[in-house]
Amino acid sequence: MGACYNDELSKFSFSATHDRRFSKNVHDNVYGNIYLDPLCLKFIDTEQFQRLRDLKQLGVAYLVYPGAVHSRFEHSLGVYRLADAAIDQIRNHQGMELGIDRFDVQTVRLAGLLHDVGHGPFSHMFEQEFVPRVLNNSEWSHENMSTRMVDYIVDEHNIDIESEALKKVKDMIVASCDHASPNNLKEKCFLYDIVANGRNGIDVDKFDYIVRDSRACGLSCNFEPVRLMQTMRVIGDEICYRAKEYLTIHKLFSARADLRRNVYTHAKVKAIELMVVDALLEANDHLRIDSSVDDPAEYWKLDDSILKKIETHPDQELKEARKLILRIRRRDLYKFCNEFTVPKDKLEHFKDITAQDIICSQVSSRVTLKEEDIAVSIIKIDLTRGCSNPLGRIMFFKDYESDEKFPIQDERVSHMLPVCCQDKIVRVYSKEADLVEAVSEAFENFQLKTLGMKAQVHATPDKKKRRST
Repeated sequence: MGACYNDELSKFSFSATHDRRFSKNVHDNVYGNIYLDPLCLKFIDTEQFQRLRDLKQLGVAYLVYPGAVHSRFEHSLGVYRLADAAIDQIRNHQGMELGIDRFDVQTVRLAGLLHDVGHGPFSHMFEQEFVPRVLNNSEWSHENMSTRMVDYIVDEHNIDIESEALKKVKDMIVASCDHASPNNLKEKCFLYDIVANGRNGIDVDKFDYIVRDSRACGLSCNFEPVRLMQTMRVIGDEICYRAKEYLTIHKLFSARADLRRNVYTHAKVKAIELMVVDALLEANDHLRIDSSVDDPAEYWKLDDSILKKIETHPDQELKEARKLILRIRRRDLYKFCNEFTVPKDKLEHFKDITAQDIICSQVSSRVTLKEEDIAVSIIKIDLTRGCSNPLGRIMFFKDYESDEKFPIQDERVSHMLPVCCQDKIVRVYSKEADLVEAVSEAFENFQLKTLGMKAQVHATPDKKKRRST
């Protein structure tokens, strides 16, 4: 897959603003040669950006998929490369018409390079599972922290960059966030759809991680980002695609959903994540990890090595956290009991389930379950827009002689495309092997009580239950 993809990407000419005399050439295992311009190198050659080498792109997934050891550093270079290719493609065909200049090209490149500098240890796990439990700030996100880290890097290393360019880069990084400025208030709105597309979810960030993550995990990937980029065309200040690429775009979103289901939320991966979060929470009072989360000067010092720091720390206060990490090392993981997919008619008003809900459904008095015995994980898998079909927000054109853009309804293309665009899965774990049977029974009772049926596909295997006796 890699060689083929390198050949395809090489069809894109390097931007004319790249002067090879002042660029550094890096060889990437997905795209081949990546040429880094001088301004980007000033950001790359800082300790804050180099920290991304110590953040695994897929967090703890490498403990299930051994090849998934690639880092946020590689991904950031990849997004830089694709962002450069995308803006170059548009400029080559519509540069004069759209007024694309060197300033636009540079800001898009920088946004691609720096979009993930705000990620914490173990990537999304830190943001979605740890931070909400130690901070009351519901607005915290890695995108927001990325913009603050960009400011910090500029100030700390005296990087000479125009304030207007800096603002534009930061706006591009948070373009997909709920609080981002509406595109209709910006000039050249299409530029903000390249790296983090809040309009419809098609962006080079996804292009890179879908290909890179699939490759690292040894999974096939039938999505072709190069094919899609070759059809990009701006109509009415919006990036549009040829109508015949409708199914190619559907593959983008379905490939992302497949990765989320099979890798990012794999039952064992989630078990390890739950244990890592519990270890970090146990260690937080002593190490004050939360005090670094809102301070870029301290935050950049956090990376995946935090686990090794806890594991080798002699202080008695970290004893419980060390126990959890030792369990991970010895593969004594939280035990997956069972799961069910929330019925389609209950998705809209579904209320998240807690360990307390499971305990309240316990009937058997053989073992009295406590809240700390159970871990509940709510898995959400969608096509990027929740219950909505993201393809409904994408505009298409007939051919390169037409200036008309239009949406396409699924049924105009195929009757085999999914009607529902979201799954929500309730997954329950027992933190101790000897409680699997009790937790499984309580979970079944909960389903009967709230749904009127056992929604799980099958009962918890007897073999798992026997291990608990």
